[in-house]
Amino acid sequence: MPRERPIRRVGIHRWGTHPCPPDYLRDLLNERDDLDCRFELCEPGDLTGLDGVVTVFHHDEFVDSVSWVHNIRSGYEDFPLDDYRDAGVTMTNSTGVAGDLVAETVTGLVVTLAKGLHRLRDRQHEREWERLPWQRPFEVSGSSACVVGLGELGGSVATRLGVLGMDVDGVDIRPVSGLGIDHVHDASRIEDAVREARFVVLTTPLTEATRGLVDGAVFEAMREDAYLVNVSRGEVIAWGALETALEGAEIAGAALDVFHEEPLPPDSPLWEREEVIITPHAAAQSKTYGDRIADLVATNVAQLNGGATPWNRVV
Repeated sequence: MPRERPIRRVGIHRWGTHPCPPDYLRDLLNERDDLDCRFELCEPGDLTGLDGVVTVFHHDEFVDSVSWVHNIRSGYEDFPLDDYRDAGVTMTNSTGVAGDLVAETVTGLVVTLAKGLHRLRDRQHEREWERLPWQRPFEVSGSSACVVGLGELGGSVATRLGVLGMDVDGVDIRPVSGLGIDHVHDASRIEDAVREARFVVLTTPLTEATRGLVDGAVFEAMREDAYLVNVSRGEVIAWGALETALEGAEIAGAALDVFHEEPLPPDSPLWEREEVIITPHAAAQSKTYGDRIADLVATNVAQLNGGATPWNRVV
């Protein structure tokens, strides 16, 4: 049955421009004629009269001010779910919205690492006409990958890498089928899973079980010519162990989109490493991201006002 308090006014938190400008999202939603709801920009401390809020991060004011919070990210480890539950606040997230976008980025990073395109780009800035050593580039087709975390994001990554002709294994806490993956390892055996992989791709959510999952033992198990690609969360990696592995040439390099501290501090040694590609938490970035979020938010307004369960309900 419909909610006692319908969603009629929703604030969009002024979060900046990533992954889409909040005013753009507001305009998209207010242009729809299928919703009896208005959307407006807001600050966390000024939520008077709002029934819901769309946000990137949690703010304490949300708990006592609105009945619905939508997180435009998939990750929600920074949201106090027990407080939301106790206050009767519904929370939804955006799982599944950007899986194919991130998977496309992973595909580009894998090809870039294999062909050494990042090194050629660096040489372009120095106006250097110099090829890589003949034995440095290698074929993606026939190479092996291990995707750690086989949810919607990991499944999308595995599918695309398979299309490139790669042999793909996976790591997950559940048995997974239908992804064209050769073998799925339990997370407790991650060292065995990564041992033969040329690329280890991290797509797992951040939980207490996955925090620091990729540690010194994992890097020691990886091939010396292997590359790490992380598009999940920075805290999944033990960063001291990664720096040690890179300094000791225990692995060939890495492509990193997420970090323990963001932005990555200017004094981080990772900036100077030729074998490391750094992107600013931008793997999901696309001009269509706002449209996708708008569709999800609009659907959930209709679901909530109709008494139905909203998509991606967390609490």
